Amino acid sequence: MATFLYRLGRAAFRRRWLVTLLWLMVLGGVGLGAAKAPAAGDDGTSFMPGIEAQKAFDLIGERFPGSDANGANARIVFIASGGEKVTAKENRAAIDELVSTVAEGAQVDSTVDPFKTHAVNKDASIAYTTVNYKVKADDLTDASKESLERALGQARDAGLTVEVGGTALASQPAAGGSAEAIGIALAAVVLLITFGSLAAAGLPLLTAVIGVGVSMCAILTLGSALGLSMTTGTLASMLGLAVGIDYALFVVSRYREERANGRDPQEAAGLAAGTAGSAVVFAGLTVIIALAGLSVVGVPMLTKMGLCAAGAVAVGVLVALTLVPALLGMWPNAVLSRKVRKPGKRDGSAGRRSGTAASGGTRWARFVMRRPVAVLLLGVAGLGALALPAAQLEMGMPGDEAKPASATERRAYDALADGFGAGFNGPLTIIADVKGSSDPQAAAAKMAEQIKDTEGVVSVTPPQFNEAGDAALFSAVPSTGPSEEATKDIVQTIRAERSDLEAETGATFEVTGSTAMNIDVAQALKDALVPYLAVIVLLSLLLLLVVFRSVLVPVKAALGFLLSVLASLGTVVAVFQWGWGAELLGVEQTGPIMSLMPIFLVGIVFGLAMDYEVFLVARMREAYVHGERPGQAVVSGFRHSARVVVAAAVIMMAVFSGFIGSGESMIKTIGFGLAVAVLFDAFVVRLALVPAVLALVGDKAWWLPRWLDRALPRVDVEGAALTSRTQESAATGAEAHPREPARTG
Repeated sequence: MATFLYRLGRAAFRRRWLVTLLWLMVLGGVGLGAAKAPAAGDDGTSFMPGIEAQKAFDLIGERFPGSDANGANARIVFIASGGEKVTAKENRAAIDELVSTVAEGAQVDSTVDPFKTHAVNKDASIAYTTVNYKVKADDLTDASKESLERALGQARDAGLTVEVGGTALASQPAAGGSAEAIGIALAAVVLLITFGSLAAAGLPLLTAVIGVGVSMCAILTLGSALGLSMTTGTLASMLGLAVGIDYALFVVSRYREERANGRDPQEAAGLAAGTAGSAVVFAGLTVIIALAGLSVVGVPMLTKMGLCAAGAVAVGVLVALTLVPALLGMWPNAVLSRKVRKPGKRDGSAGRRSGTAASGGTRWARFVMRRPVAVLLLGVAGLGALALPAAQLEMGMPGDEAKPASATERRAYDALADGFGAGFNGPLTIIADVKGSSDPQAAAAKMAEQIKDTEGVVSVTPPQFNEAGDAALFSAVPSTGPSEEATKDIVQTIRAERSDLEAETGATFEVTGSTAMNIDVAQALKDALVPYLAVIVLLSLLLLLVVFRSVLVPVKAALGFLLSVLASLGTVVAVFQWGWGAELLGVEQTGPIMSLMPIFLVGIVFGLAMDYEVFLVARMREAYVHGERPGQAVVSGFRHSARVVVAAAVIMMAVFSGFIGSGESMIKTIGFGLAVAVLFDAFVVRLALVPAVLALVGDKAWWLPRWLDRALPRVDVEGAALTSRTQESAATGAEAHPREPARTG
């Protein structure tokens, strides 16, 4: 592996213009494909096959073919001000005018008159109407939206307070834009401080942006054929940028180190690709394993997001191994520090002095190794305490109630809850399958009656039959809000009564609707969390076993990851579910954690944790293989890698922290969770607990049974073959390869 990557790095350096041109052609090709490709449509797959709410949703589509539950809708809430009533003559006229105006829209399917459908609360202070559209929210034209907004403005001018919920005018949550710009700016500052060179700081940013550009354009090009979209690519964009910067950072850092040790530019590029590049390959593989493992969860959308992100990581690895050495060939001296670029300083003396000097990483490693027990106990106890709230994790899908009070969707939600009860915003939809009943009408009526008598159910609408008469639809309004635990209990109680009703009537029913869907999805994802963890941990343990040829190091890496991810989940629960310090992050409404968030957190953080493990411990392994004692090897690993690992972690935190400022609770939660997870894993687990454990176990850290040593393939991540090549060349006084003439930066 190391020898192959060494040759690849030298070849990319030597044929730098060709390699750069090929990458630009790839970027241009996929960019043109993205511009010409048709927009991605709905692939028709369900969100999570197998759960009851999804099966009921599909049954509704089958038995009631005229209904389109996926169509856009707008729930317009009218609030009378100053103690007036919405039934007053002027207010009623304004509402009637709005309903009739909106109904004329070309894409409108139906509207309802709130005064004819009893959509007015008891004291007549609040009324609502629902506008259903023939198309999905993404397909609404600007003309349709503008028509609705004009009608809303006219009602407000008449003196009513008007708020709008639903999907028609809702802004779609998306990561990117200013958040990514903030992350890139912070990463640039960190790189500039780390390298002390504008070129060295700019090169990882440039290559990462090119890699993300290739990945995102490829996603758009294939979007129509594979059912991908920009939302599907959100994770790919976020991770592609983060790992792209990090992987280029490690290669450039090793190149600078080799140049400081007296290597000529081409040889330094080859050695950087053969050593740091080997670590990049295996670190990238761990991330890809974690992301591809999202397919075991059983959510098609999540599978697509994971595979797209895995593809973006693979592109980032290829860029680091080929484009980075090629650009180093164009500016071989520009990426060096100013001190090394001075005449007479590239003879290796400066590098040797700096290599033996006590850096911050060296001093920290020695401090930990003098007090390994104290550091280990303090780190484990601290992360363990932070992990305790994770035991109280409640998963759900926050809706309009989680939006800031400045959003009209949130105000509409609150007004409906005040006027009609907390459960009005999350009614349960029941579809009765009466095909096997001798008296379908009586069976549906019996079901509705029994569900109405269920504790916690406020009201039930009369059953509405389809044309074939073999299915009926009705709604049940719970007394509690959609995200409350009591609502989950109500759904479970209703479903528990099903067997008795089926035996009595010969018919059955299923519960769906947004509330039931969120409950079922949350439970399914919670059940999938442990199998997902087991799959990625097992596969990555095998990979790290090959990389480090050690039993203890992979096990320690996995246990450290579990500790850091539980601590980050506990912190997320404490802030976003319990509300500790929530106001500091601008969180106005606490509640259940978004169902997909823990899965995202586990997958992404596992990959990044293994990144830091590979980059840090690979240098320790390299020093140990080359003859250093265990303690010396730990110090050597920190001397060479600690600063770069710290910079990489800070860059990751900067990229993820940029999303905390989002107005969307979902994106804010993901950004915060990933940022604190990187903080815990990089600075506590990898930089504190890892050296403490290695100091305690000594040589045993690198123990591997002989039979397993013979069975495992040898990949030479530490570059032993490259060291032998260099030593042989030095002994004969000849170069392994002809030197490349030095170019000025």
